[in-house]
Amino acid sequence: MNKSPVKFTFFGSSRFSTIVLDELEKAGFVPACVVTTPDKPKGRRLIVTPTEAKLWARKRNIRILDPIKLDDSFRDELKKENCEVFVVASYGKIIPDTVINLPKHKTLNIHPSLLPKYRGASPLQSAMLDDTKETGVTVMRIDEQMDHGPIVAQEKVTISEWPAYDEFEETMARSGGKLLAKIFPEWVADGIKEREQDHSTATYTKKIFKENGLIDFGDDHYLNFRKIQAYHEWPGAYFFAERNGKQIRVKITNAVFKDRKLAIEKVVPEGSKEIAWEDFSRGYRFTTAESRLS
Repeated sequence: MNKSPVKFTFFGSSRFSTIVLDELEKAGFVPACVVTTPDKPKGRRLIVTPTEAKLWARKRNIRILDPIKLDDSFRDELKKENCEVFVVASYGKIIPDTVINLPKHKTLNIHPSLLPKYRGASPLQSAMLDDTKETGVTVMRIDEQMDHGPIVAQEKVTISEWPAYDEFEETMARSGGKLLAKIFPEWVADGIKEREQDHSTATYTKKIFKENGLIDFGDDHYLNFRKIQAYHEWPGAYFFAERNGKQIRVKITNAVFKDRKLAIEKVVPEGSKEIAWEDFSRGYRFTTAESRLS
């Protein structure tokens, strides 16, 4: 039985979502229902796999909804829970007005930036690429536009050195979950005055594509290091090399930036296992400017 002091439905799908859920659970806030995206084929074998948020909910016997469409029938299912508020963290779908305005205390979103900066789908990667180390998390009330709604709470996060994306994501998700837990009871008690964003200063992020991970070693070393860190999870930073007359894609899995220079430590050549950079560089012929690192 859900004994959470706030009865809420959680919308989420990714690892970021589950880290937020972990922090809420630690603070005593457990969702009555988890809404996530449908199972999808994953990996080389295209095995149909549930989202991480669905697996999190299953372990706790929490009701799960994974609609293909957020239509009237889905809205009717949500009504059955009679929740006070909805929470969104990395759900992956646009939620219609008929849903976000359903609960008494509306719908809150955890966004990993200091809005109105870095609106959109890739705030974490964009901060890394821009070297924005003074960043933070925002709890906002969702309105009809993307990342446009009024701010409920914000908290700054300062990064000293850029870790791989996975670690940065965890830091931001934990900060967001803790921030929401701190203000949750006050929000449902109507004790927080939201404030409108300064839309004139808004910046926007772009969707990331596989080709964004291509590294040009003729570029600035520090920029390339940030790309490697930002794209560590997906799409992966990569370059092309040649072996036995065949061009292959090489994924960079570990690199450091020291003394103003980029040093690649480990790579995964296409069709092979992870190997050290020294071993790789002895067996492959470079096709672009990677040799400048040797």
